[in-house]
Amino acid sequence: MDLVHVVADGPLLLIKLNRPGKLNALTPQMYHVIGKALWRLNRDAQLRVAVLHGEGPHFTAGLELDLWADAFTSGTPFAGADDEIDLFGLTGERHAKPLVIAVQGYCFTWGVEALLNTEIRIAARDTQFQMLEVRRGIYPCGGATLRLPREVGWGNAHRVLLTGDRWSAEEAHRWGMVQELVEPGAQLAKALECARAVAAAAPLGVQGCLKATRTGLGADHDAAVGQMFRDLVPVMKSADAAEGVRSFLERRPANFTGR
Repeated sequence: MDLVHVVADGPLLLIKLNRPGKLNALTPQMYHVIGKALWRLNRDAQLRVAVLHGEGPHFTAGLELDLWADAFTSGTPFAGADDEIDLFGLTGERHAKPLVIAVQGYCFTWGVEALLNTEIRIAARDTQFQMLEVRRGIYPCGGATLRLPREVGWGNAHRVLLTGDRWSAEEAHRWGMVQELVEPGAQLAKALECARAVAAAAPLGVQGCLKATRTGLGADHDAAVGQMFRDLVPVMKSADAAEGVRSFLERRPANFTGR
């Protein structure tokens, strides 16, 4: 049985954690499979968006910690192969197409950090979030210290990072960490609905928008503005831009091809 099941569904790439008997605890092997899936997402022109979700009542209870000791003591960020992209977006190439995540039950440690590296987040109302690292003698190293204060505010982030306390789906939604709450069992359907809406939009526009928002977070204002307008030139010259205008004038849905 594949511990991570990856399948294309038209323009969607579905990435499913498939270890429910172990509460989808992440192993290095699973990390590398997800990395290869994200590399495929970037390079397959037919794919426009990915959905990350988990089989069973829990998204993940965290890491298979004993298998990660060497990675944590290496002094370097997680390393993947040349045909992998880091799930946590800390090093190397980033995923260039949107990720939608659906979580439920436990969403602990790396699950939170993976979520923070996605663009659209759907949570079942029974989801419980927790960063347990300080209770295990370590601290988070998958991006939570970089992103959680920015996402939910300095005080909210440190209340959970420094104590290891759990927080609820309602708190995550109120803080803006997740975009939508649904009843347990409905999270994947809602994530797929969001993903299909993204896939129906112009791929070059979507990818350009994602690049621009990331640049805006990491660069100074003038540099971000300059990069945005430089990247806009080939998009404006694309067949999709012409199709967008035609569909508007003809009052019909656009048929974007990514060219």
